[in-house]
Amino acid sequence: MAVDKEKLLEEASFIRFCKIILSWDYFGLLREADKEKKKEKRKRDNGNDNSVLRQVKNTYKDVDDYLATFEPLLFEEVKAQIIQRKDDEEVTEWVMRLVVECNEVDGFLFPAVTYGDDEGEKIVQNDLLLLSREQIKDMQRLPQIHAFALVEHRQHNLLRLRMFLGGEVMHLNTDNVEPRPRLNRMRSFMTSPLKAEEKPLFSLKDLILKATDTNLGSEEQAWKVSGPLREYFGGNLNKSQLEAVDAGLSRKTFVLIQGPPGTGKTQTILALLSAILHAAPERVHSKGASREIKLGPELPIEVKYNHWALASPWLTGNNPRDNNMPKDGDDGFFPTTGNEMKPEVVASSRRYRVRVLVCAPSNSALDEIVLRLLRTVYYDSMYFFFSDACLGSTIWCKKQLSSLGTLYRLTHTYPCMHEGVRDENVHTYNPKIVRIGLKAHHSVQSVCMDYLVRQKQGDTAVDKQKHGAGGGDTDSIRTAILEEAVIVCSTLSFSGSALFSKLNHGFDVVIIDEAAQAVEPATLVPLSNGCKQVFLVGDPVQLPATVISPIAEKFGYGTSLFERLQRAGYPVNMLKVQYRMHPEIRNFPSKEFYSEALQDAEDIASKTVRDWHKYRCFGPFCFFDIHEGKESQPSGSGSWVNTDEIDFVLLLYHKLVTMYPELRSSSHLAIISPYRYQVKLFQDRFKETFGQDSQKFVDIQTVDGFQGREKDVAIFSCVRSNKDRGIGFVSDARRMNVGITRAKSTVLVVGSASTLRTDEHWNNLVESAEKRDFLFKVYTDSLFLPGKSVYLVYARITFVSFTNS
Repeated sequence: MAVDKEKLLEEASFIRFCKIILSWDYFGLLREADKEKKKEKRKRDNGNDNSVLRQVKNTYKDVDDYLATFEPLLFEEVKAQIIQRKDDEEVTEWVMRLVVECNEVDGFLFPAVTYGDDEGEKIVQNDLLLLSREQIKDMQRLPQIHAFALVEHRQHNLLRLRMFLGGEVMHLNTDNVEPRPRLNRMRSFMTSPLKAEEKPLFSLKDLILKATDTNLGSEEQAWKVSGPLREYFGGNLNKSQLEAVDAGLSRKTFVLIQGPPGTGKTQTILALLSAILHAAPERVHSKGASREIKLGPELPIEVKYNHWALASPWLTGNNPRDNNMPKDGDDGFFPTTGNEMKPEVVASSRRYRVRVLVCAPSNSALDEIVLRLLRTVYYDSMYFFFSDACLGSTIWCKKQLSSLGTLYRLTHTYPCMHEGVRDENVHTYNPKIVRIGLKAHHSVQSVCMDYLVRQKQGDTAVDKQKHGAGGGDTDSIRTAILEEAVIVCSTLSFSGSALFSKLNHGFDVVIIDEAAQAVEPATLVPLSNGCKQVFLVGDPVQLPATVISPIAEKFGYGTSLFERLQRAGYPVNMLKVQYRMHPEIRNFPSKEFYSEALQDAEDIASKTVRDWHKYRCFGPFCFFDIHEGKESQPSGSGSWVNTDEIDFVLLLYHKLVTMYPELRSSSHLAIISPYRYQVKLFQDRFKETFGQDSQKFVDIQTVDGFQGREKDVAIFSCVRSNKDRGIGFVSDARRMNVGITRAKSTVLVVGSASTLRTDEHWNNLVESAEKRDFLFKVYTDSLFLPGKSVYLVYARITFVSFTNS
C-alpha cells in the first residue's frame, strides 16, 4: 500500500510539473526575461527586493517548507535554460512534421509526429519542443499559434509527444489556469531533461530536510568484508580512504566523501564498490557463516614460472593474438569487458546480491568512472597480465604494449594497477556493468545500453525492421539488461528515465560522483528509484553547479545537497593524502581551502621534481606580476581579454619548450584561463604559430574545462587588470582552487598583482608567492628592439629576459 501511495504522489507531481512547463508561452518568456533584467537593475539601484522567492536554507521544518523554497527556484532555472537556448542560437532550422494521430487523456494531448531514421538522436526522450503552425522567419512577426511539447518516447519513425493546451498555469497554481489561443505544429527546440527533477523522496525526507541522520550505524547493523579484502584495502588505501570505506560499511544512510584535488577520489569509489558488492552483515561473520575460497600453499616463484610456461607456451614466444590488431580507435585500442549479455562469472562465495547505481552530473565525469571500472590488471610478484580492458592507458614496461593478453615484466609500477573491482578473495574481475544515456565516449562503448541491445538483436536489416516497428521488443531487452546488471551507470538527469520505472528491483546503493557540481533537485533524481544508502562524493570548494538563472542563483539554487548538508553540520569524510602535486603547489590550496589538512603522499616530491626547476622562474609555483597589462572587453561580449598576458604567456611557452622539448605536447602542458574569449584568443594565436596541429602542442581550455584533469605544467592567465572595476567572477575561490591545482610539477600564474589583491583569496596567494620568493615582476621594454617587445622578469635574486624577436 505504501508503495502504491508513493507512486500516486510521484505521478501527481509529474503531472503538475508538465502542466506548468507546457503551458508557458515561449515568446512571453523572452519578453519577461527582458523586463526582469530592467527590474533587477532598478532593484540594485534602489537597494530593495520584494521577490517572493525564498533563500535556500541549511535545514527545513517540513516537506512543505522544502518544496516552497526549491520549487519556484527550479522553475526559474528551467525558464533560464529555455531562454539561454535562444541566446546561444542553437535553433538553426525549421523542420516540418506531419501529425499522424492525436489522443487526449486526463487533460493532456498526446500527438504522434513523423521523424526520420536518418536524423539520429537529435531529439530524445524528455526534450522540449516548440511546435508552431507557421515557420518563424522574423522575430518581429511572431506566430499566433504555438505551444511547447515534451518528447515522451521516440518510436522508430515517430515521436510521441505530450502537450497541455488547457491554458496557462498562473503563479505555479494548477487550479488557476487562464485560457490562451495557442495550438500546435512543430519547430524543434532542445533543452535539458526536465521531467526527473520534480520527483519527491519520502524514504529519505527527514535526513534531507533536517540534515541529521538517526541511523548513525551500529555494530549490529554494520557490514564486513572478508579478511583478504580487508588486508588488501589496508595495503593499498591510505587512512582517510579507509575511513570513507568503513563509513560506507557502517550502513549510514548518507555518506559524504570530500575529495580535494589529487586525493584519489575515483580510487576510493572503486574500493567502495568492491566493499559494497562483497560485504556481508557483521552478524553473519560473527557466526562463522562467511565462507572464503581455500587456496593451497603458495608456490615458489620459480615453480610458478614453470607452470605458466607449460600452460601458456605463447608467453615466451609469439602471442597468436598479436596478429589480431584492432581496426578502430584513435590509438588503435578500445577497452572491452567481455561481459556483453553474458552471466557474471566470478569465483566468489558472496550470498548478498547488491545492485548499485553510479551517477555523475555530466557524461564526461560518468565515463571516467566507467573506464576505471573496466581497467583490470592481474598480477603476481613482478609479472603483470594486462587484460584487454587496460589498453586505452599509458604504461611503462620493458616491452612496448602492442597486443592483447601478453605477460610483461615491469621496471616501474603500473599507474592504475589497483583499478577495477575485486571480490572477497582480492581477484580482479568485471561485474556486469551497463552504461545508459547519451553521448558515451567511444572507450566505454562495449557496456553502453544501445550497443548491448544491438548485440542482442543482431545487426541485420531484418532484425532492425522486426524490432523497430513496434519498439516493444527493444524495450523488453533494455529492461532485461538492466535487471541483469550489478552496476548501472547514468547521468543524474537520465536516471529519471521511464526505463527505471519498469525494473522489478530497484537499487540498494546510489553513488553520486562530483556531487558538489549538481544542484540539489538534480541530486534527488537517482534517489527516487528507491535505495537504502547514498554516497555523495565531491568537493564543495571546487567547481560549483552551473545555474543559468541569475535570480535562482541569487537565492542559493546553485547550492548542492553535499554543501548544504555539510554547512548544516552533517559529518564529512575528507580524503587527506594528495598524490598529484609537488609540495610547493599543494602548500597554498591546503592552507587556503582545506585548513592545512592536505598531506603529501610518500615520495611525491621526488616524483614531481623536474629538470626545469633549477630555474626559479620555472619552479613548482610561480606568480608573474604583469605590471602594466591592460584588460579589455570585446564589443558585445560579457567576456574579458588581456593581450599583454597573451603575449607574455606565448613567450613563456616558447622559452619552456625550446629548453625542454618534451613539454611541446598537449599531454604535458596546458594554458588555462577563466574567460572563454581569452581562451579563444590563445587558441587563435597558437594556430597562427603552429598551424592546424597547434592543439597537439598545448591544451588550452577554460577553468571549467579542466575540472578533474591534470598536466605536468599549467600556465594560468588571470586576465583582469584594472584600478577600480574589480575582478568579476575570477574572485570565485572555487574556480581559483581548480585552476591552480591542475599541475603536477609546475604551475605558473600570470596576472596583475595589484588588481588581484582586491580579493581576499588572491591577496593571500600573492602574499604566499612573495614569502616564498616565487613572485616575479614583469615589465615591458621596447628600447632594445624597435617594433619588438622584451619582457624583463625581476625577482629578488633572479633576472630573466624573454623576447618575441
